[in-house]
Amino acid sequence: MADVPENAPQHCPGTGSSDAGKTSACQGCPNQSLCASGAAAGPDPAIEEIKEKMSSVKHKILVLSGKGGVGKSTFSAHLAHGLAEDEGKQIALLDVDICGPSIPKIMGLEGEQVHQSGSGWSPVYVEDNLAVMSVGFLLGSPDDAVIWRGPKKNGMIKQFLRDVDWGEVDYLIVDTPPGTSDEHLSVVQYLSGADIDGAVIITTPQEVSLQDVRKEINFCRKVKLPIIGVVENMSGFICPKCKNESQIFPPTTGGAEKMCSDLSIPLLGRVPLDPNIGKSCDTGKSFFTEIPDSPATFSYRAIIQKIQDYCSQRC
Repeated sequence: MADVPENAPQHCPGTGSSDAGKTSACQGCPNQSLCASGAAAGPDPAIEEIKEKMSSVKHKILVLSGKGGVGKSTFSAHLAHGLAEDEGKQIALLDVDICGPSIPKIMGLEGEQVHQSGSGWSPVYVEDNLAVMSVGFLLGSPDDAVIWRGPKKNGMIKQFLRDVDWGEVDYLIVDTPPGTSDEHLSVVQYLSGADIDGAVIITTPQEVSLQDVRKEINFCRKVKLPIIGVVENMSGFICPKCKNESQIFPPTTGGAEKMCSDLSIPLLGRVPLDPNIGKSCDTGKSFFTEIPDSPATFSYRAIIQKIQDYCSQRC
């Protein structure tokens, strides 16, 4: 991936491009001479620094989605909650959704601030064994808009991976924005030397979501990112009184199960709709402890166990 300096002008071709320092967009850029010489085309030194920082993190899991609104951040948060129930494990949740950081709200951490120490940024803790970092902690208000171009987003992600003092961690969960853009490329590039376990891809049953998930799967394959499996969110609604199941979002083309079968990818499970999931996210509490006997809780736990099994096989 061609890297773009933070102080580069618009339409920068990137330091790895054969046109670096030579196009009209390069005129007046402070990096023009360096780029034209080819000296900037080497690997970003931050990759090696991040590899060293991540040596204390056993497992690294990316949570992806092709489309927004499918419950990706909700899943990331509850994956972290579920893993952290084992008090002997240290869990970290990193929110790289720079423009839409919802993790502070979901984890009940709105208003918290990041502190600087001699060993780097200190994450915010939900529990003694569950740490969280998000750009949301750096904003003056939850309503503040982050209006950044790609290079500045990349710089922030680099800081999160290189400068946060995570300590010894068993699982690092990275919650990404929808799509296959700057943030995803940056995370994969910067963690390229740190052995990512893989990606969990979140979808809903309808074809409009599955269409974008197929693009996400192609992205993973192109950048050689292992796919742990797919989770189908909002997969039916089980009435709490009569226990009958209704399809709120009908899987008109076979849903995630058929897609996974066609593409030879594991289906980790289906999570049914439960209004209490949204309520727990709004109040910043774990759905598992709020509604422990919900069918959605059982589905989440089964999926989390499969992810743990996958990671343990890589040890």
